[in-house]
Amino acid sequence: MVGEGRGAERIRTAVARALDPDDAFSRDDAVRLVTPSDLELVLHPQGTGGAGPVLAVGIGASPGAASGVAVFDAWRALDLIDEGVRIILVRSETSPADEPAMAVADGVVTSSGGLTSHAAVVARGRGLPAVCGADTLRIGEDSLITAEGRVVGEGERISIDGSTGEIRLGESVVDDLDVPDELATLLGWADAARSGHLAVLANADTAQDAARARAFGAEGIGLCRTEHLFLGPERLPLLQRMILAASPEEESVALDALEVTQRDDFHALLEAMNGLPVTVRLLDPPLHEFLPDVTELEVAEARGELAGDGVALLAAARRWREHNPMLGIRGVRLAVLKPALYRMQVRALTEAALAHADHGGHPDVRIIIPLVSTDAEFSLVRGWVVDEVALALHDRAGDRPAFAVSVGAMVETPRAALRAGELAASADFLSLGTNDLTQMTFGFSRDDVGRILDRYLADGLLDADPFEVLDADGVGELVSITVERAQAVRPGLAVGVCGEHGGDPESIRFFYRAGLTSISCSPFRVPVARLAAAQAVLEGSAPS
Repeated sequence: MVGEGRGAERIRTAVARALDPDDAFSRDDAVRLVTPSDLELVLHPQGTGGAGPVLAVGIGASPGAASGVAVFDAWRALDLIDEGVRIILVRSETSPADEPAMAVADGVVTSSGGLTSHAAVVARGRGLPAVCGADTLRIGEDSLITAEGRVVGEGERISIDGSTGEIRLGESVVDDLDVPDELATLLGWADAARSGHLAVLANADTAQDAARARAFGAEGIGLCRTEHLFLGPERLPLLQRMILAASPEEESVALDALEVTQRDDFHALLEAMNGLPVTVRLLDPPLHEFLPDVTELEVAEARGELAGDGVALLAAARRWREHNPMLGIRGVRLAVLKPALYRMQVRALTEAALAHADHGGHPDVRIIIPLVSTDAEFSLVRGWVVDEVALALHDRAGDRPAFAVSVGAMVETPRAALRAGELAASADFLSLGTNDLTQMTFGFSRDDVGRILDRYLADGLLDADPFEVLDADGVGELVSITVERAQAVRPGLAVGVCGEHGGDPESIRFFYRAGLTSISCSPFRVPVARLAAAQAVLEGSAPS
């Protein structure tokens, strides 16, 4: 069993020594002894052989091992899962439409994307093994072809290792987890060591994610990505109705329906995290991500299969299509074009918090505005947020609000980092989105960089994947500048990080030295982050 391996053994030994009155080994020594890799071994299933030849090697995007039949379509995956079949979802890249299948799959493979791709982020959030960026594979509708020409059809068994990035033909033996009882004790000591220095929060989007994060020891939610709340067969059509609206009246009707679903989702989230901070990011992605693929619609049009709503969807998909969507109309820029959408989200969140308070709950609500580059952008949207919150509180609670709502800015562009002092004058807190900050600082497309990373790493052009381990010299300098300039204007201002670097031990050490007050990562990475944060503090590196 995995629990009998090196990781579990070291945890048991460290705790036993610290509890032995005849051993001078302290609790802090125990925290220092156990490595983050030890925790990974006991928290994620490991493969122990049995599979066939390697088909490809991609990026180990979410740890753990899995075996199942290869399935190339999300809807077919759901049908097979209903029949009790264990599946590995194989796609060129995933999109929000694949998430229902990802929620019940045993693993995911993509031929494109990297550590911050949709597939990687969703998989880590669910604790789902994933291999991304396996770009030697050609993936079709019902088969994949390897670089050597081997064809693997739908229904054939494959195995993946989300730590090494290996994809193998055949079924591997996957060990059950055997988490040692001593782990909870060790992590409690780690929490005591880092208390007051570096809080560990979670990136969680649903009540289920929040409950899981809390069980793993998260001290709140550092990032709720509201776009994930628009997914699902009953939600997505409502958002598409808003996008397709031909008049303000039609848009308002669609937003009213969306508001009901958002309010229910936020209420469940606040209940799951009762008494702990919940940081909600207003809608970030470009709207085209919620529409069908333009090419697929154009093929249907050419076949004469498009009619009614399909024609309208094609027109909308063309209108919202962008050449560089990650640098386009998203985040605060989308808010400027679609202010009613952001106002709806704020109303829904405030109403949910009021309902939670009415039932004896203790909401701690924080709203974050994404992708800001200027204080003018932030101040404009902050004004809408404050107006909507004040109106909702007045309507429900008279002149005595039941709680306060903090409004912060997401620092994801180099300009935002350089002008952090201006943002600090208006923001209640700042949160560094290091995925986008890395993308924009290097000029790498985070979804496409996997094609060159192996060569860059092999040739020594990079020491590590900058989307996995923070680039301390470049992106890290922008992080340090953000903290220094923000706190020069507002001493003690909370500055945290919510990119995936928040779960990487080496990056966590840098964040502590830079003076950040919190880190936020996927729920399944929280235990490792708790340990790594404590070890950073115990290293004695005082914040700069």
